[in-house]
Amino acid sequence: MRVLGIAGSPRRGGNTDLLLGEVMRGAASRGAEVKTITLNNLKIAPCQHCDGCLEAGRCRVMDDMQMVYRELEAADRIVLASPIQFMAVTAQMKAMIDRCQALWARKYVLKMPPLGNRRGRKGLFISVGGRKVANLFEPALATIRALFNTLDIAYAGDLLFHGVDEKGAITKYPDALHQAFLAGQKLVEE
Repeated sequence: MRVLGIAGSPRRGGNTDLLLGEVMRGAASRGAEVKTITLNNLKIAPCQHCDGCLEAGRCRVMDDMQMVYRELEAADRIVLASPIQFMAVTAQMKAMIDRCQALWARKYVLKMPPLGNRRGRKGLFISVGGRKVANLFEPALATIRALFNTLDIAYAGDLLFHGVDEKGAITKYPDALHQAFLAGQKLVEE
């Protein structure tokens, strides 16, 4: 079982990083091979909508996204972690998601499995947001669900925390990190 964590926050050691770390630790405790990619450390250009991917299902832009495609294909479980910025995922996460247009083309234009095979993959979404409004996560959830649906990744759930803004504030939430650890275990047991 291979679990890929994708950290979308530009802030290292922040709340989503702490939660993602616990999810990955939980998955590893059940024997999973885990790997975390930090998007802010990569060079991923925005999608240029050149439609080159419609021909072969591969993106023509040669940057670090090529490695991300390989990691997505190799993973059995995918964990996306992003704080909320302007009611959505971060720019780093959105750039990666938009570059999955090539995988959309594989599925819907070329009628191929988007991740190269049809094995059952599952995905988890982790997010924190500073505001305490009822619909805070809805736009981000719509984007994440659309990505998972396009990539044939079953939505295994999410960990969402309101009112978490300053670095490390998640540690003030009773049981949040433990919930993340348990979510990682559950993700690989399903």
